[in-house]
Amino acid sequence: MNQLNSTTESVSNFNNLDELDFLSLVTGINQEDMSIADRVANELPVIAKLSEAIYERLKLGGRLFYLGAGTSGRLGVVDASECPPTYGVNFDKVIGIIAGGDGAIRKAVEFAEDDEEQGWIDLQAYGINEKDAVVGITASGRTPYVLSALKNCNENGILTGGIACNKDSKMASIAQICVEVATGPEFVTGSTRMKAGTATKMVLNMITTSVMIRLGHVKGNKMVDMQLTNLKLIDRGTRMIMDEIPSLGYEQAKQLLLQQGSVRKAIEAYSK
Repeated sequence: MNQLNSTTESVSNFNNLDELDFLSLVTGINQEDMSIADRVANELPVIAKLSEAIYERLKLGGRLFYLGAGTSGRLGVVDASECPPTYGVNFDKVIGIIAGGDGAIRKAVEFAEDDEEQGWIDLQAYGINEKDAVVGITASGRTPYVLSALKNCNENGILTGGIACNKDSKMASIAQICVEVATGPEFVTGSTRMKAGTATKMVLNMITTSVMIRLGHVKGNKMVDMQLTNLKLIDRGTRMIMDEIPSLGYEQAKQLLLQQGSVRKAIEAYSK
């Protein structure tokens, strides 16, 4: 796909934005956003297929890598960074890599996304191997940093997935399993941090949440392996224990939680 055929780069459905009042602006943005859930829904079979393939790697000790540039890279880093506190997994289980390095999370690094060699170099720094899975994230579906790395992964027997916001993207011809959500033109022409970013975040939520559930980090509908990093989470964990062990009062459940360090361990210790 060339830039002329990229719907994420096509002209906005709205015009004269600089002449609109705030209510008109936020209403227009909301109208555009409402289309995203349905467009993601169209890709659920592919999202499920990619999630299952990732699960198969992780349950055998592999890792999940997200690779992207700009907004796409930042979203991957955010999703990866939330897995340890939410599900209690090690910080090297889900890893987000952004073109330009961690500094690019806050400040754009010029032309980092155009480097065709650095993506694979960045992955090699983690000892990437055939047990792992790599998901490239690029709204346009053509970012060189991402595509070149996926090609190298394919050549080395590594599972490759992709998330793009254009149909028939270049990435679809490279990634083994590619999710393509056709998000269409942005409210501000070309600003893919908007609808494309929202769609990408939704897909990432589905992937890691479903994989972590299947890996056993959720019991019923509760995050029994979450890290106790603040008072809110300690309170939540205490109430989870009370739900599972009704005979315990709040202070008893809290003390048990703090002694054992997690909801799962607390429940297992009490059951013994």
